[in-house]
Amino acid sequence: MAAEDAIRVNSEIGRLRAVMLHRPGNELERLTPEFLAEMLFDDIPWLKQMREEHDKFAETLRNRGAKVYYVEELLKEVLEIPKARVHMVKEVLGSCDIENPYIMEAITGYMETLTPEELAFKMIAGLPKSEVADVKRHYSLVDFVNAEYPFYINPLPNLYFTRDPGSVIGKGLSINSMRINARKREGIFLKYFYKYHPVFNNSLIPLWYDYNKPYSIEGGDILVLSREVIAVGCSERTSAHGIELLCRNLFDGHETLREVLVMHIPPIRAFMHLDTVFTMVDYDKFTIYPGIEDHIRVFKVTRNNKPYSLHVEPQDNFMTAIKKALRLRTVNFIRSGGGDEITAAREQWNDSTNTLAIAPGVVITYNRNEASNEVLRKNGVEVVEIDGQELVRGRGGPRCMSMPLIREDID
Repeated sequence: MAAEDAIRVNSEIGRLRAVMLHRPGNELERLTPEFLAEMLFDDIPWLKQMREEHDKFAETLRNRGAKVYYVEELLKEVLEIPKARVHMVKEVLGSCDIENPYIMEAITGYMETLTPEELAFKMIAGLPKSEVADVKRHYSLVDFVNAEYPFYINPLPNLYFTRDPGSVIGKGLSINSMRINARKREGIFLKYFYKYHPVFNNSLIPLWYDYNKPYSIEGGDILVLSREVIAVGCSERTSAHGIELLCRNLFDGHETLREVLVMHIPPIRAFMHLDTVFTMVDYDKFTIYPGIEDHIRVFKVTRNNKPYSLHVEPQDNFMTAIKKALRLRTVNFIRSGGGDEITAAREQWNDSTNTLAIAPGVVITYNRNEASNEVLRKNGVEVVEIDGQELVRGRGGPRCMSMPLIREDID
């Protein structure tokens, strides 16, 4: 990526030019029933079908003018750099709660024998205990107590939701701190992409958030509404502390940012992120889960003259706050499910509101959400449908599965 093509996202709807995806892999084959809840899944997906659906999603993005970068390819390229490899192996293993020094030594030695491609595979798909034969001589108490757990390095089955660990905001990058242990390692990958890969030229790119911070914040809660306004959901996965820190960093370095709308949503899994109930689809159009606006508290956050402080102002009305922030005369809230309570609940569970805008008024959605797609079309939105029968099992839609790197500016 040339310097003039450095990462840049100043809206939710600008034409998508570059995006990072992860093609589902063997990490999904390592899901077992007893660990489903821990790994944030409700069921075991069928990987072959999942990959076919994801490949068509990527093809759709390419056909619409977006360059696709894959996590596993970037990871392999970074691991070909000796310095990056040494530090990354150490950090990945350090995140795996391996306290026994003999076990750590054996695993480190094993990792040193792997090619960059093999090492990238282990970092994503996990390292089963059975693959490291030398460890058998150094059993620890933890191994005996947790004998039924098969991995030294956990698989990352949620990695295909690339939206959450990283967010491009303006010309900077937020490497997010994931709330759930099963996903915390994902930020490590982005850190090393940022430090070592030319796609992320860190000499030019400010870092808005560091995943090592103790306060959780996830990309599904971050919506870049314009050059001047971002929205952040305070949710089950994103903490108020994390939002405060992000706001301070943005106001310190993002020159065009005027305000942050913080949207406090009910902390339940069905509404795990802001983008599961609310996304932007055009300049003045938003898709929204019916009735959720009555349960969202909105706060406008702006700069304060005092160092390290913010000005926070509660807002009376969700729609009015959006309208004022974007300086629009009117906004169109398009209610998913056609406004029908039962249909909306069923389709929201299958991520009907988790749309990915690829240009103003053009969105990618799952084809199974028929009522929601129809109401979008009736409101003048072009809907590009993809299959998602298996992809949706991880509880995420097209927006969740994509990390935009470059969007064309719209103003």
